[in-house]
Formats: sequence, structure tokens, C-alpha cells
Amino acid sequence: MFGLIWLIPAIPLASFAILATLGSRLPARAVAALGVGSIAGSTAIAIAVASQFLQMQTPVTQVLWTWIHVDGFRPEIAFYLDALSVLMTVVITFVSLLIHIYSVEFMRGLEGYSRFFAYMNLFVASMVTLVLANNLLLLYLGWEGVGLCSFLLIGFWYQDPNNGAAARKAFIVTRVGDTAMALGLFLIFSSLGTLDIQEAMRRAGGQWSVGSGIAIAASALLLGGAVGKSAQLPLQTWLPDAMAGPTPTSALIHAATMVTAGVYLIARTHMLFLLAPPIQSAVAILGTATMLMAGFSAMTQSDIKRVLAYSTMSQIGYMFLALGVGAWSAAIFHFMTHAFFKALLFLAAGVVIEALHHEHNIHRMGGLRRALPIAYWPFLIGGSALAGLPLITAGFYSKDLILAQTLNASARLWTVGILGVLLTSFYTYRLIALVFFGDMRTPVTRTFGAAIRIPILVLALLSIVGGFANVPDFLRTALPVASESHTAEVASGMAAAIAFAVGLCFAYLFFIRRPDVAQAIARNPAANALGRLWHAGWGFDWLYDRVFVRPVVWLADAGKRDFIDSISSGLADLSAAANRALSDTQTGQLRWYAAGIAAGSLVFVAIALFL
Repeated sequence: MFGLIWLIPAIPLASFAILATLGSRLPARAVAALGVGSIAGSTAIAIAVASQFLQMQTPVTQVLWTWIHVDGFRPEIAFYLDALSVLMTVVITFVSLLIHIYSVEFMRGLEGYSRFFAYMNLFVASMVTLVLANNLLLLYLGWEGVGLCSFLLIGFWYQDPNNGAAARKAFIVTRVGDTAMALGLFLIFSSLGTLDIQEAMRRAGGQWSVGSGIAIAASALLLGGAVGKSAQLPLQTWLPDAMAGPTPTSALIHAATMVTAGVYLIARTHMLFLLAPPIQSAVAILGTATMLMAGFSAMTQSDIKRVLAYSTMSQIGYMFLALGVGAWSAAIFHFMTHAFFKALLFLAAGVVIEALHHEHNIHRMGGLRRALPIAYWPFLIGGSALAGLPLITAGFYSKDLILAQTLNASARLWTVGILGVLLTSFYTYRLIALVFFGDMRTPVTRTFGAAIRIPILVLALLSIVGGFANVPDFLRTALPVASESHTAEVASGMAAAIAFAVGLCFAYLFFIRRPDVAQAIARNPAANALGRLWHAGWGFDWLYDRVFVRPVVWLADAGKRDFIDSISSGLADLSAAANRALSDTQTGQLRWYAAGIAAGSLVFVAIALFL
């Protein structure tokens, strides 16, 4: 069965090639069958491989061929299977399959149906390649593949200039982190002589000392790549705008691909971060800061998808916090539960948006709990998992494990994490209250079939039972085991439950029981100004526009008429003049053509005789 590992990324890649070349000529049913069937095949193989791995519990490497062989540099097209890559692959393929099934009905009848599934298949193939790669170069290929696909899918409806701008923003901002990561790979190879991940980690542990400059530099550069892909400070600005893409795209980016790539990268190269304690601490600090920043911003958003986007940034912040304090398995556990409930929330949000004829503003919604039960109950389950409803939802168990292990490492970071629980509970139930309670402001205009209902119901179930999986124990062979304390776990769990309850009570008070209180607070000048700041993402777009964008645009405008442009313009003018001269020879008179042929023949004969 392990011999089939290569098919997991190969099948959706082949489907992408077929849909990209022939998709526009295929009927919609054939497009859907190819798009969904390829992911179903990958999922089936991933589950079969995982079942066999559970019996052996030993890492497996599958080498297909040598990619490059130049002066000792010999990366391979090869895949590495251990507990970490098994878990990631199964979650990615299964959640992606549900999103693809949902997309069959959601995207039906829209322009670019085959193009959409081609992009989605390539997205999954790239992400699976990323997590299965046995060397950093192949990982980087998958890394750039998901970046390309995010650009294509965010700007899928490219006729709208705003969508194109959002796609370019995502591509450019993440390129900053990708450049840092590429430099990190150069540094690792030049120092360790290999890009094979397991071998590089072994050599780093033997050759680099803890706190050495090269270990700090390499891990800092990899962290740069991680914060870009996972939308953490200071490269987080692209993610809210990425909501311009179709809703299934948002679900795929946030739940199963792209934003979790940075978490995987740090977990996979954890040895480098253990050798660089200052950078590992920076991971925790950046995650905590992003968690708070995104939590406050989510409280003020009016677009249902942007609220969920900020919640993703916040939850990835929890994963970074876990990685930074050495709770490696807890971070991956939260990745899994987050994939379930965040995919559920986006797909349920898509139902709400479509049912209200593309309405995104939560202040124009309301009263949908009876009109749209297919959205209300799954959204309530997913939102409760996001907020961490104690003892019932999957999100509580994974987040509680992060907080408990954070308490063992740092009381300050733990305190901020508990505050994050309160914020998450508040903005989640604010969203639920505004969308599903109160008076109905926009009528429901659409019903939904099984292709949309079934994935939502499956994800709702997983958002409850997923927390009972013993993921940390499964990952013991792949990641270091963090210290545990039963006392800390109980104390942290109780504090998290209290914070959850406080956030829920405030949301109920302000948005169901006494909405006039929230309105009065919003009218306060200081609160209003603070709300605008949070709504604008703390002004990062404003800052980056003035520090980076405007100077570059000014330099481009200033250089429009410099001597460099005159060179290219001169070449263009010369080509145009030559074209006009040759055009003048086309007189349409046969005798001139015959004379030209004869003259040319004489010239060639003369050259042959006298030279």
C-alpha cells in the first residue's frame, strides 16, 4: 500500500491537467466527476495508507526519481510518511473532498465551472505535495503551488477589479515571506550540505549549538515564510481581502490548505527552532499578538466572511503560541479540529449568503434560525467549537490542551490566551446573534440540495467528535512530547470555561437582550474611533500603503521618461519603421515580385562563385 503514496498528489494533478486543457469542452457533469472523483481517489488512498501506517508505526520514504544531480546537490522527487504527514494528509484530503462535493452544487451554472475545479484540484495536489515532501526543495515547490492557486482562486471572478486587487495583494504579501524562506533554504544547504528534511535535522542537531547565530538565522528565515503563508503579524493583511474568492475557496484556504502551511513548516523543522530559543519565543509572541489583534478586529466586522477570516488568523495564532512554547502536538491537534469547524463555518456561511441573494452584511441579516435550519444548526455547532464550548465541542479539547501546556511554560502567555478565549466567544456569538436571531431583514430566496447538505452535516459531526481523537499520543513518534501537569490542565480548563461563559453572556446581553446598550457604546466618540481602528485591521493597510506602496508607485511614475525607457522605445520605433519599409515592397504588381526574385537569385549565385 505504501507504494501508492505518490498517487495521493498525482491523481488531482492529473485531473487539473485534463480540466485545464479540455474542461471547457466537457459537460458540467463530467467536470464535476473529474474534479470530485480525483479528490475522492486521493482521500481513499490516504486513508488506506494511514490504516497500514497505524499497524507499523514506522516512517516510510518513497523515492520516485532523482530530481537534480549537480556537484553533490541531489534532491529527489520523494515522499516521507510519518505520523505528522499521515495526519495532515488525511485531514487535507478528506476536508477538501467535502468542500469539492459542496462546490458541485454551489458553483453550478456559474462561469468558469471547469476552471474552478481545475484550480481546486491543483490546490489540493500542491498542499499534499508540501506535507509529504521528504526534502525542503520539493516542499518549497508545493509551497509555491498553494501560493499560485490562492492567487488564481481569490481572483477567480477577475472581471471585478477589486477581486484582482485582492489576489495580487495575497500574492505579493506572501512573496515577502516566501523570499525569506528561500534564503533560509540556501543557508541550510550551504551549512549542512543537504535539503533532505530528516537528514538536515540530524546534522543541525549534531553541528549547531543551541543559540548559535546560524541556527537563529535559519529558523528566523523559515519563520518569515511561515508568518506569510499563515497570515500572522506582520504579514497578515492579505487574508481578510482574500474573501473576494468564491466561498468554497475561502473554506479550502482557511481550513485545509495555505494558512496551515506555516504551522506545518515549523512543526516539521522543529529541531531548528529548538536550537534557536529566541526565535521559538518569537513564534509564541507573534502568535499571541496576532490572536489578540484579530480577535478585536473580528468584533467590529460587518461582512460575515471577514469575521471568519479574522477568526482564522486568531486560531492560527493559537497554533503558533503552542509551537512557540513547545506544545508541538497540541498545535497539530488544533489544526485538525480547526479544519473541521472552520470548513463548517465557511460552508454554512455560503448557504446564508446564497440564500439571501449574495448578501454579506450581517446587519442586513437576522431571524434566519427558522428559515434556514440547514445553516443555523451547523453554524451554531461550528461557532461553539470555534469559541470552545466546554466538554462538548472539538475546539474546546484542542484549545484547552494548548492553554494547559502554555501555562506550564509561561503564565503571561497563558493569561493572554485566556483573554483570547473570551474575545473568541464574544465575536462568535455576536455573529450568530446578528445572523440568526432578531427580526428577518432579508428574505430567503434559495433552497439547497444534498450536495450542499451532506458535507455540512458531516463536518458538524466532526466538529463535535473530533476532539475525542487521541492525536497527541499518535504524534509521539514524530514530534517532541511536551511536559504535562494534571493540575495545570484542570485549572486552565476551568479558566477557559469561565472566559467562554463571560464572552457568551456579553454577546447575549449586547446583541439579543439589550442591543440598545451596544448601540449606545458604539455612539461614544472614543469607542467609535477604536471600533474604526479595529475594523480597519489596526491600520496596517494604511501604514503599508504609505511606507511601501506609494514610494514604489512614485518611483515608477518618476522613471517613466528616463533614458532606459528611450532605449526600449527606440527599439520599438525601429521595428515599426522596418515594418513600414517592408510593407512598401508589397505593391501587388507581379513583375516587381519576379524582378526581385531574379535579383536575389543573381546575388546568391554571385556569392557562390566569387566568395
